[in-house]
Amino acid sequence: MALSKRGRERAIDYWPGFVDALSTLLLVFTFLLSVFVIAQFFLTQEITGKENVLNRLTAQIKQLSELLSLERANSGSLEDQMAALRASLKSAESERDRLRQGAEGGDKTLSTQLENERDLNQRAASQIEILNRQIAALRRQLAAIQEALDASDQRNKESQAKIADLGARLNVALAQKVQELARYRSDFFGRLRGILGNRPGIRVVGDRFVFQSEILFDSGSAALKVDGQPELDKLASALLDLEKQIPPEIAWVLRVDGHTDVRPITSPQFPSNWELSAARAISVVQYLVSRGVQPRRLVAAGFGEYQPLDTAPTEDAFRRNRRIELKLTER
Repeated sequence: MALSKRGRERAIDYWPGFVDALSTLLLVFTFLLSVFVIAQFFLTQEITGKENVLNRLTAQIKQLSELLSLERANSGSLEDQMAALRASLKSAESERDRLRQGAEGGDKTLSTQLENERDLNQRAASQIEILNRQIAALRRQLAAIQEALDASDQRNKESQAKIADLGARLNVALAQKVQELARYRSDFFGRLRGILGNRPGIRVVGDRFVFQSEILFDSGSAALKVDGQPELDKLASALLDLEKQIPPEIAWVLRVDGHTDVRPITSPQFPSNWELSAARAISVVQYLVSRGVQPRRLVAAGFGEYQPLDTAPTEDAFRRNRRIELKLTER
């Protein structure tokens, strides 16, 4: 029975266990293969990425190399610039040291100048204060002057009103005097007409009494003719009566005007018609004075040939233009 047991024990089948172990080993191998494949895939991807990164790095290294070449090319210029800057810096430092020394030496001078400036400012401030006071005083004076001017303007306005009133009154008085003188003139000429009659060569032209020159003077002469003096005696008598009639406040004169014709005169005594006409008027005035007429009532004027009555070139026109005119007028 013991042998039987041992025989049965030896007869145990190991193949299924082997198969199981082999299957398990195959599964493990398959798993490991899958892991390897997956790892190979990721490794390939990683290697591809690394290559791309390496390519980019290579390009960047190339660019950096180019930039380094440019920098090396510019380094010489930069070194020159640096040398120039060092030289400028050295010169600036030397100038700074010199200025420091000058500033240290000029501190006293600057202080003196500042002190002088302070003194000048103080004096200027004092002068400005004085000027301000003077300006204030001037303003007060100007205000007083303006008040005086305003008062003066008011007085001027009042004076102007009075002057205007006086002027109006004066104009009225003058108009009255003129009218009064016109009345006396009319009376005087009326009396002369009555005294002198209708003698040829004596006529009235407007407001003038006209004597033809031939009645009083010879040709080219300013001496009164004897036969013309009686006519002037009548004129003097009329003037003396007129002086008694016209009030003394009326300023009147008898103007004696001498006129010639256009024909020129050339004599040693009278170089021109102007001298002849003025001399004849003066002769009439002097004769009237000799007969008692006051000189202040007489005026002599010479017009030569420049105020003709008739411009015709005839003997009759020449005769009419040679004349002595008498006009009673204001002085």
